[in-house]
Amino acid sequence: MAHPQSGRALSDVLFEIASDTTRPRISLGALLKALDDRALGALLLIFSLPCVIPMPPGTSTVLGTPLVFLTAQLMLALAPWLPQFIAQRSISRTDFAAVVARIAPWLARAENLLKPRLLWITAPIGERFVGLVCLYLAIVLVLPIPLGNMLPALAISLMALGVLERDGVWVIAGLLTAAGATALIAGVLVGMLKAGLYVLANLF
Repeated sequence: MAHPQSGRALSDVLFEIASDTTRPRISLGALLKALDDRALGALLLIFSLPCVIPMPPGTSTVLGTPLVFLTAQLMLALAPWLPQFIAQRSISRTDFAAVVARIAPWLARAENLLKPRLLWITAPIGERFVGLVCLYLAIVLVLPIPLGNMLPALAISLMALGVLERDGVWVIAGLLTAAGATALIAGVLVGMLKAGLYVLANLF
């Protein structure tokens, strides 16, 4: 995928889209087009970052569905694309502005720390591996696993930022977070299995 080497910060671009009063609603397809060559990494961040902070139940499933498509495209080195039934989904501009206002401070702080380094990690082969890991995490986000939202979403967010700015350090941080998320989720699933077996054992 293309990496913008110069130009405005992503947080500024998102604020501009959110402030465009000429359209009452913003579709995912329009957002994809407006973000241009940084669309894939930016959309990964936009869909994953809200899941890092407390959100209403079910939010991770709604946001995780587009993430499955986008992370698969990163893995396969494809241009960003969304199926029509997802691309046509839209939210009101005011709701989008509220989301941007919520994530922008975090994003602006991150942008001050990001810089191109360890470029081999964000080379095409490295990006494909990152896409594979993010696809796995996106599937986890869609599934109703207790405590299975925050760490996977944080891992995707870190890797998305690393891919956007070609910062291998952030990609590595995301991979380490993904490993931690996997350990936590495995522990939760094992605990649920043990609890289920205990209940069954006491029923019969």
